[in-house]
This record gives sequence, C-alpha cells and structure tokens, in this order.
Amino acid sequence: MSDFWRLVEALEKHYGRPKPPPARGLFELVLYENIAYLVSEDRRERAFRQLKSRIGVRPEDLLLASTAELAEIAAIGGIFPDLRARRLQEAARLAHDKFGANLDAVLKLDFAQARRALKQFPAIGEPGAEKILLFTGAHPCLAMESNGVRVLVRFGFAKEHKSYSSTYRSLQRALAADAGGKCAPLVAAHQLLKWHGQEICRRSTPQCTGCPVRASCRFPSVRS
Repeated sequence: MSDFWRLVEALEKHYGRPKPPPARGLFELVLYENIAYLVSEDRRERAFRQLKSRIGVRPEDLLLASTAELAEIAAIGGIFPDLRARRLQEAARLAHDKFGANLDAVLKLDFAQARRALKQFPAIGEPGAEKILLFTGAHPCLAMESNGVRVLVRFGFAKEHKSYSSTYRSLQRALAADAGGKCAPLVAAHQLLKWHGQEICRRSTPQCTGCPVRASCRFPSVRS
C-alpha cells in the first residue's frame, strides 16, 4: 500500500467511512457546488435539501423560481446569496438551452471534453469539473479541493507553488500512479481529506496536537 492510501486509511479509521453527498447526477452536483460558499458540509447539505424540497432540482424548476426565493435558500449556504441565486438560474438556463434533454451525454465524452463542457457552468473550474466527473462515476481521477490539497502538501506529497493551480497539478502528477481506476475509493479519499482539512489541518491554527496522523506529517508546527 502506498503512503497516500495509508494516509486515507488512517483518516477513515479516525472519521469513519464518509456518506455520499445528497446530490445525484451531473446537474444536481453542479447545483450542489453553487448552493453554498465557504461553509461546513452540513450547511451545504442543508441548503441543497431546502432547494430540492422547496424548488426542485431540474433546470425547469429553477427557471420558474423567483430569484428572491432562491436567494433565501442560498443564504443558508453562506455569504453572497443573491449572486449564488443568479448562478443557480444561469446554470439552469445553460442546461436547458444548450444541453436540453442530453445533459448526461456529457458524462460519455472523453475526460478532457467532459471537463471542458462542465467548465461552462458558473463557478465550476477544473477542480470542480473533475470532482463532478469523479462523483458521478464517469471518470476516476484524483479530484481535490483546497482543504485536501493543503493536507497533502503538508504531508509532503508535493511542494506548494505560488499559484493554487500549479500546486494542484503537481499533486496530481505526484500521485498519478496511486489513483487507480475505480471511482469509489477516490470519492472517499476526496471526502476524508476535505474533512481532515476542515476539522484539524486548518489553514490557520491547525490542531496538530489532536491530529490522528501527525506522526507522518511534515508540517513545521508538528515538529515544534
């Protein structure tokens, strides 16, 4: 077993096996990314469930909803609710007008084409597009978000670069041989690394003394 999967295994022993997000399918995952900003996973999930129960999660549901009602729900997911409400409707309009009934056909494209198609949606960059392709089971890839990237850098899998995208790609190159060809373990790895980065391996004031994997960490504060 590689150092990467040993780390993931240790995190799972500490946190338990993560539950899949409530969003299912490509468009729901686009909405899930847009419904919240800089909040806990619990708040993101709560906002998404409110959206699903009060409005619906089909493109036509969002296009019929008022921006004010969408903003009220988006407020559960943190700051800038008006902006995120508009993005939800923009995503719905794109899905309806450009992709129509064939949105899931994106998942059948090759990896680069599918990623490029998803980047047309608001607030979906390359990491977000890769996450959606991973979580739908379409393409097994080492998709990460900022908390997971921070954890992996602190554990020495790659050096931090001036730009986030350079750090992200450096980690993907370094761990390419570990990724494997199955989505499920990579989804769990994504969730566990994100969880650890939010709970313990924080950007500021990391809780190193309570870290369950501190013995193999290279972050300077662990050594102090």
